[in-house]
Amino acid sequence: MKLHYAAATDVGLKRSHNEDCFSVVEDEQLFIVCDGMGGHASGEVASKLACDTVASFYERSREDDITWPYRLDPHLTYEENRLQCGIRLANLRVHEDAVANPSRRGMGTTIVAAVASGDRLIFGHVGDSRAYLIRDGTLRHVTRDHSLLEEMKSVTPDMTPEQERAFPHRNVITRALGMREAVQVDIKIEEVRPGDRYLLCSDGLSGMVDDPMLLTKVQSVRDLHALVAELIGLANHAGGMDNVTALMIERAP
Repeated sequence: MKLHYAAATDVGLKRSHNEDCFSVVEDEQLFIVCDGMGGHASGEVASKLACDTVASFYERSREDDITWPYRLDPHLTYEENRLQCGIRLANLRVHEDAVANPSRRGMGTTIVAAVASGDRLIFGHVGDSRAYLIRDGTLRHVTRDHSLLEEMKSVTPDMTPEQERAFPHRNVITRALGMREAVQVDIKIEEVRPGDRYLLCSDGLSGMVDDPMLLTKVQSVRDLHALVAELIGLANHAGGMDNVTALMIERAP
């Protein structure tokens, strides 16, 4: 499966430094977006460490004789296990670094990653960085945020958009890499059709630009490099309250 991609990150208009990070391992068709958190620039340490750890694990695990740091889950395929293992290892590395360095105590990062496997994309995520699918004129959330708002929506499914916007803890996440020694990784599989577009992004984009505007922009701009620049511009035009990262993936028609 031939995939095209483009990615960019921006500090936004209100932050002094960028705690987002993205990584692409082209040989593996692996795509990663992380959004770090923690004072004194610890967030950017966490996000880069997570990106680097997953990418490094993929490069090392090409060899058949590698010793994996975690047992395989019998309910997952080999490639699903590989992505889950890479993210779990990233969690451990961030947690160990935070414990070993008092100045970085409490740092963490979200992650959303996708890797090609045949005609499928396998997604793994922790936190509120998102993956979207744009197909046939519609936009669909591939991932579900690990947040207090999503937990509330699961028990109050008839929440209106106004109630969601007024929810007092909408930006509080319930899961992130580095918070504990172990983490649960959500894995999702998507069959990829020709012409599909996928967007991986930090909440600096999803929190500033609503779904209808995202859909309009993704449908109207064909060049992927121009598109990610336009998406970042939308977030900044809406206030640029956070760092923003956008990574577009497209399967050629």
